[in-house]
Amino acid sequence: MASLLRRPIVRVLLIVGVVAVVVGLFVFEPWKLVVDQQVDEAAPVATAPAAPQQQQRGGQPAEQGVLVLASGELISHEHASSGSVSVLRLPDGSRVLRLENLDTSNGPKLKVWLADAPVLEGTDGWYVFDDGKHVDLGDLKGNKGSSNYPIPADVDLTELSSVSIWCDRFSVSFAAAALAPVGA
Repeated sequence: MASLLRRPIVRVLLIVGVVAVVVGLFVFEPWKLVVDQQVDEAAPVATAPAAPQQQQRGGQPAEQGVLVLASGELISHEHASSGSVSVLRLPDGSRVLRLENLDTSNGPKLKVWLADAPVLEGTDGWYVFDDGKHVDLGDLKGNKGSSNYPIPADVDLTELSSVSIWCDRFSVSFAAAALAPVGA
């Protein structure tokens, strides 16, 4: 065995093997297959009226609470997933994407995207979200639970009709939901 390790080709192969393992660990992050990240952020609530209360018909003041603009249910793509999504408008006019009861696999470089892509069942829907317009709302905070993602003020939600839990490392959707306007 000692004479085998003295050969230059064996040394080179050992070095290449160690480098390949290190790169593989960095790229694939295999520990995420067995490690879940739980997050339980509270849903946004109205804390105080942002403006004087408006009058509804009948003279009653209108509620200055959180308004659901759109919602949808996640479907599985690359990984079995479930949960719901909502686009909320807060009393101050800001908007938030809310993921509720998310249950998906953990993975490397998971992002939350708003996109203009259609939500397609099965493998047809795995790769469509980076084909057109999309807005990255940030890293997925946890693969289990509920979380909030602020939507930038300049984002036109009429152009973005879907949400994807997107794996940026492998350019694939873990899960997606079509956003249906509420009250329209």
